[in-house]
Amino acid sequence: MAVEAQTGPSEDRLWLARAVLVLIDPRPVFAGLRDDSEDAARARQEPVLALVGLAGIASILWTSVAGRIMDDPALDGLVVAVWAFLGGAFYGLFGYFAVGAALYGGLRAAGSLGSYRRARHLLAFACAPLALSLVVWPVRLAVYGGDVFRTGGSDHGAGNAVFVVLELGFVAWAVALLLVGTRTLHAWTWPRTLEGVGLAVVIPALVAVAVHVL
Repeated sequence: MAVEAQTGPSEDRLWLARAVLVLIDPRPVFAGLRDDSEDAARARQEPVLALVGLAGIASILWTSVAGRIMDDPALDGLVVAVWAFLGGAFYGLFGYFAVGAALYGGLRAAGSLGSYRRARHLLAFACAPLALSLVVWPVRLAVYGGDVFRTGGSDHGAGNAVFVVLELGFVAWAVALLLVGTRTLHAWTWPRTLEGVGLAVVIPALVAVAVHVL
């Protein structure tokens, strides 16, 4: 029992560190996901939730809803902060399970034998760049203030385009991590990796088309 008490916290700290290390040296982090035991999955819970929550907040801040939320004069910065935190957490969790399910389906179709849980964890760690993109927001708010949350504010033109490009760069980074993570985790070739991740995109697209047609 004493050994377990010492081992658990050390594994928890290791995965918290890996939530940052995945940005620098992703392959060992994704290779660690091969252990899908209950103890290993439990040790990953905190960093997974943190990454999903932060990525959700970062994502919701770039939605069109965020861009006009302060059009209502009754809403102030505190309300926006609470909305971003709660809405982002919900947004992130929804994406975690929905996109995770699509990723699981795509990887299974490509021959993966991994679990749905492992696919979700793969997605969560691949989203680390989206969580990191929050560092851009203090700068953006310093430049444009509350206009970033108002229709027709000063946040347009070449200056804002720089922030948009930066955000797209973080998205591209996350996609690259997902590809590297999938290839590392499954020891697949690049063509098979692209097949699995590509199917993960095609599956929800086909569902959306079917719903629209029906």
